[in-house]
Amino acid sequence: MKPSAATLTIETAGAATDRDRQPLSEDWLAVWIGGLSIAIVLAGARPALPAFVWARAADLTGTVFGPQNLINMLIAGALIGILGCAGILLMKESCTRFLIGFPALFALACAALLVAGNTTISAWGLEYVIFAFLFGLVISNSAGVPSWLKGAVRTEFYIKIGLVILGASILFDDLLQAGLLGIAQALLVVTAVWFACFKLARMLKVDDEFATMLASAVSICGVSAAIAACGAIQGDRKKLSYVTSLVLIVSAPMMVIMPHIIRTFGIPDAVGGAWLGGTLDTSASVVAAGEMLSDSARDVGVVVKLSQNVLIGVAAFLLTIWWTVKDRGGVRLRPDARVIWERFPKFVLGFIAASFVLSFLIDRARVAETKGVLTGLRTLWFALAFTSIGLETRFAELVTAQGGRPALAFLGGQAFNVLWTLLLAYALFGGMFFEVPLLRLG
Repeated sequence: MKPSAATLTIETAGAATDRDRQPLSEDWLAVWIGGLSIAIVLAGARPALPAFVWARAADLTGTVFGPQNLINMLIAGALIGILGCAGILLMKESCTRFLIGFPALFALACAALLVAGNTTISAWGLEYVIFAFLFGLVISNSAGVPSWLKGAVRTEFYIKIGLVILGASILFDDLLQAGLLGIAQALLVVTAVWFACFKLARMLKVDDEFATMLASAVSICGVSAAIAACGAIQGDRKKLSYVTSLVLIVSAPMMVIMPHIIRTFGIPDAVGGAWLGGTLDTSASVVAAGEMLSDSARDVGVVVKLSQNVLIGVAAFLLTIWWTVKDRGGVRLRPDARVIWERFPKFVLGFIAASFVLSFLIDRARVAETKGVLTGLRTLWFALAFTSIGLETRFAELVTAQGGRPALAFLGGQAFNVLWTLLLAYALFGGMFFEVPLLRLG
């Protein structure tokens, strides 16, 4: 029997209501929360964030654990908890479970920031990322993660918000200070290392999904790139957790060992900085390792790393198209704008928009005023993310997943990355073909 117009109207209205009730995506929520945070700070809000820097025991009692700093810590935790809870509600998930576990997760993140805040430890280049990951790792591989804490473990959500805020620090003026050299190195590193790691992974019989995330993590900027790649191909989150854990386990010794290699072999500061910027996975680790050498090494490293960070959006777009048209059982699909849009990780748009707005639409004096607050907010979100990664990581799974082949592919790709990037650093920043740029990043 043919449905009547009235029936069709009712069915259509019901379908529309169902669509209205759909939860918001994690990507879009990260854009809104990160963007709102940036907008509020640009509008003049300057929340007093907790300080974690200390040198002696007296600093702990007098500053870090002082009444005002403890109040700042509680306020920061409450604000981030409220924003996180709002996101959980809009995703149609349990805010109660989130709020039960969040205070403990935030406390672990603050503990990591506290340990890394020691001036001696920070001088060695050991940043909060490592300690946050280790604290979570110890819990997950000893007593196990209690069920009441699991509701707050939201790795991707936290890091996506942090990445949107990170976009506010990727300013095009800073990139242009190095001319085309930093951008040229970033393009050559990302392209060559991505294909080398991907091909190695496929030779080792690692599946395409795993290989794509591994190659993106090694070639671009570690965890951030892996999450962008996972979003672009709509990958398995368990595989993403595996990749992010590998990145952190390998990056910790690299940021300590590489500055010592540069000193021992007399590698010029600009070359050493470019090498650090092209191989270490976070801007913070590049700064810490570069400062063990000189201001010049630090500044060159930061510019190269920022150039690679900018490529997150480009890589996500290209991966989205490639994965959409990729052969699947002998069937090759045509690129479809709607499908590409649906697959594209939306938080990358927030990252790009934040970079564009603060680079071209906001007065540089105001950008400078807001840098400290935005960096502090981003650090808190990232600390929560890396603590969550540790809580989600099991050593047994790292060893047994696909017979350990993904780990071997990652290590092989990273070895190629280290050698290829050093060669490029000498060619571009060694003074052989181009004048070494003088940078003043402040």
